[in-house]
Amino acid sequence: MVDVVTNTSVEDEAPGRSQPGVLAFFRLWLGHWPLAQIALYLGTLLLFVYLGRNLVANMARLGLTPGFEFLDHAANYEIGEGFIAYAAGDSYARAALVGLINTVAVSALGCLLATVLGVGFGIARLSANPLISRLVQGYVEILRNTPLLLQLFAWNTVIHLLPGPRQALSPLPGVLLTSRGLFLPTIGTEGHGLTLIFAVAIAVIFTRLVLRRRRRLTGPLARRVVLLTYAATVLAPLVIAAGLGVSFTFDQPTLKGFNIRGGISMTPEFAALMLGLAVNASASIAETVRSGILAIPKGQWEAAGSLGLRPFAVLRLVVLPQALRIIIPVMTSSYLSLTKNSSLAVAIGFPDLVSILNTTANVTGQALEVIALMVGAYLTLSLATSAIMNAYNRRYALRGSCR
Repeated sequence: MVDVVTNTSVEDEAPGRSQPGVLAFFRLWLGHWPLAQIALYLGTLLLFVYLGRNLVANMARLGLTPGFEFLDHAANYEIGEGFIAYAAGDSYARAALVGLINTVAVSALGCLLATVLGVGFGIARLSANPLISRLVQGYVEILRNTPLLLQLFAWNTVIHLLPGPRQALSPLPGVLLTSRGLFLPTIGTEGHGLTLIFAVAIAVIFTRLVLRRRRRLTGPLARRVVLLTYAATVLAPLVIAAGLGVSFTFDQPTLKGFNIRGGISMTPEFAALMLGLAVNASASIAETVRSGILAIPKGQWEAAGSLGLRPFAVLRLVVLPQALRIIIPVMTSSYLSLTKNSSLAVAIGFPDLVSILNTTANVTGQALEVIALMVGAYLTLSLATSAIMNAYNRRYALRGSCR
C-alpha cells in the first residue's frame, strides 16, 4: 500500500475567506460572477435611494423636516427623576441625556447586584445540604421560566405596598424602606461629590498601573501592602479636599413631618426596575457559575484538599480562578441582556431613555430620528459592555497562561 502525499495548503482545506479584511471580502465577492454581483449591488443601492426619496417626500407632505435639528428645541415636559438638573423648557437633547444617564445608572447597579446574587446562588446551588440546593434550584427555575415584565410588575407592586414614612422599615441602621422608596445615608461634600469621585477614580487607576508595573519588575507584593496602598490612594484626595476647606458631613435620613428628609433616596420605580433586572439576571448568572465550577476536574479539588486547604479556600484559591475562564464570556451575555431589558422601564413609569424618547417622538413627530437615536444608544452601550468584558477576559486569560 502506497501513501500518496499531495501538496495541499491550509488555505485549500479551510473553508471561507483565506484572509480577513474588507478588501479580501470584496475580492472573494467579485471573484464569482462579477457582472451579476455588480448588478445586484447597484440594484440594491437604487432600491434604497428610491425608498429614501419616497420617505422624504411623504414627510415633506406631512410638514415634517427630516433631521436632528429638533434636538435643540425646547422640550415642554417634565421628567420625574434624573441624575442631572433638568426643567421643562430645556432642549430635547438634554432630556435624552437624562434618560441615557438613568438607563446607564440602573443597568450598572443591576449588573453589580446581579453578579453578587448570581455568584452567591451559584455556589449555594452546589451545596451538599439538599435543602439549600433545592431552594436555590426553585429560585432559579421560577425566575428563568416567568416573563421579566411580570417580575417587574410584581416588584413594583411589592414596593408600593410597603408602609408609609411614619412606619418605615429599617433593615439596617440609617436605611429606611418605605412605599416612597429606599433612603440611604450619605456624606455631604458641599457640592464637590462628582469632583471627588473623579479624583479618587483617577488615583486608583494610576495606583493600579504602578502596582502592575512593580509586579512585573519585582514580583507580587504582599496582600496587606496592596490593601494599604489602595486605602491610602482613596484617602489621599479626601484629605487634600479637607485641607482645601471642603467639609464632610454625615447626612442620615430621618422622619420630619410627613416625609423623610436627608440622605439619598431611590424612587420606587427605580428600585423596582433595578431589583427586577438584577434578580432576573442573577438566575442565569447562578447557572453560569455552577456550570463553570462543575467544569473543573474533580482532581483539582482533591489535590488542593490533600494540601490541607479547607473547602472554601479550595473554591476561592484553586477552583474559581480556573472557572472564571469559562464564566466570564457567558456572563457578558447576561450583562448585555440586562442592559437591553432596561428598556422595559416604560412599563412601570421609570423615565429611562426609551420612555423619554417615546415622549419626544409623540411631541415632535420625528419618529424615525428618535428610533435611530435609540438604536445608536443601545448599540453603543452594548458594544461598550462587550469591549470592557472582552478586555477583562483577555487580560485574565493572559495572566493565567503565564503561570
